[in-house]
Amino acid sequence: MNLPQGPKLPAWLLRIQFATDPLGFLDQMSQRYGDIFTIMSDSTPLVFVGNPQGMKQIFTNTTEIIASGELNEQAAPLVGKNSLLLLDGLRHRSRRKLLIPPLHGNRIRAYGQQICDLTEKVMNQLQIGKSFLAYPTMQKITLEVILNILFGLHAGERYQKLRKLLANLMNYARSPFVEIPLSFPFLQQDLGRWSPWGYFRYLWRQFDQLLYAEISDRRQQPNPSAHDLLSELIFARNETGELLTNEEIRDLFPSLLFGGRDASATAIAWALYWVHRQSAVREQLLKEIKSLGDSPDLMSIVELPYLNAVCYEILRIYPTQVVTFPRRVELPTELMGYKLSPGTVIIGCIYLTHHHQDLYPQPQQFQPERFLEKQYSPYEFLPFGGGARRCPGEALALFEMKLVLATIVSHYQLALTNTHPEKPRPQGANYPPASGLKMVLCKINQHQKQR
Repeated sequence: MNLPQGPKLPAWLLRIQFATDPLGFLDQMSQRYGDIFTIMSDSTPLVFVGNPQGMKQIFTNTTEIIASGELNEQAAPLVGKNSLLLLDGLRHRSRRKLLIPPLHGNRIRAYGQQICDLTEKVMNQLQIGKSFLAYPTMQKITLEVILNILFGLHAGERYQKLRKLLANLMNYARSPFVEIPLSFPFLQQDLGRWSPWGYFRYLWRQFDQLLYAEISDRRQQPNPSAHDLLSELIFARNETGELLTNEEIRDLFPSLLFGGRDASATAIAWALYWVHRQSAVREQLLKEIKSLGDSPDLMSIVELPYLNAVCYEILRIYPTQVVTFPRRVELPTELMGYKLSPGTVIIGCIYLTHHHQDLYPQPQQFQPERFLEKQYSPYEFLPFGGGARRCPGEALALFEMKLVLATIVSHYQLALTNTHPEKPRPQGANYPPASGLKMVLCKINQHQKQR
C-alpha cells in the first residue's frame, strides 16, 4: 500500500480539529499536503481526494471502489435503517427509482407556482423597516415546500402539527444533544422524554404517529389526482413486488427532510448574502428577470442564464454536500498514482474541488461569470455529489432555489444590516451563515408579483 501523505497527529485530536472548524481543517490539509491526503482513523486510512481526476476515478471505478451503505450505519438513528444512505444493491436502486419521477422533469414544473406563493406567504409576514434573520426565514419557506410538495399537506390539524413538529425535530437533531451521541453510540440512552437522547426519540415517535395516521387515511381513501411524493410511495411496490411498509415509506423521508429544509435554506441564504453584498450582481439579476415582462412564465425564469450562474456560483463556494458519500476499497486499486489496499476508505472532497485554483481562479471570490464563460464537467462541479449516491432531490432543490431567489429579488427590497463579511458555521452537514444573516425589509414591490 502506498498512501498519500497526511498529518501524524493522534486521531482524537484530528477529530476535534475537524469538528471545531471543518472547512478550515480541509483548507489547512490541502495547503499542507495538496489535493489528496490521508487521515488515519484508528487503523483505517481515510483518503481525501479534492480534484476532478480523482473524482472521476471514484465515481467510475465501481468494481474496486464500493459505495457501501454500511459506511453510514452511524446515521441510522437519524435517517432510519431503510434510508437510501444505508441501502445497497437492488434495494438501493429500487428505492431510488421510486423517488426520481416525483422529484424531476415535468413533475417539478407543476410545483413552480406553489413555490412562489409559499415564498410570498412567508416573506409577507415580515415587517417593513424591521430586521430579520434570513436563514431561519428561508427554513420556514423550505419547510412549507416540503409539507406541500413532498407530503401533499396544505392545511388542517395534521398539517399544523407536522409543521411545528418537524421544525422542532430538525432543529434538535442539529444540536449537540444529538450530534455527539451520533458520534459516540454509547451515549444513545433513552432515559425518558426529559433525557437528551430520550427527547430525540420522543420527537421521532411523534413524527411516526402523524405520518402513519396520514398513510392509513390515504390507503383507505385513495386520491387518484394526488401526485405528491407521499401519495406515490403509499401505492408503490418494492423490489419484490410488494407494497412498501409504513416503516419503509417513513425511512425514505428523513434525508429528504434535512436536505429539503436545511441544505436548501442554506443555499438560498447565501444567495441573499452575495446578491445583496454585491450590488452589481443584484442589479444584473433584477434586470434579467425584468426583461421577461410583468407576468413571466415560471419556466422562463428558471432558464435565465445569469440566474443559473448566480445559483451555481453559490453552490460552488458552499456546496450542499461538502464531501461525497464515503467509498471503501474492496480490491487492490490505484488512485491518482497511489496503490490502495482493501479496507481503505475514500472520501471525495467536493469543497476542495470547488476551490481548486486551477479550476476556479480566486476561488474565494464570488464570480457568477465563471459559469457563463465555461461549462464544467460533473467531476469539476458537483454540489449534489456524484455517481450512484448523487442526491435524488437535486433537480427540485435547484428549481426551488431559483424560484425563491427570483421571487424575493423581484418582489422585495432587502438590505444587509452588517457590513462585515459573513462566515459559514457548521450545522450538521450544512454551513449556513454564522450570524443567521441579519437583513432588513425595505420595501415590497406589489406591482411586480408573478401571477
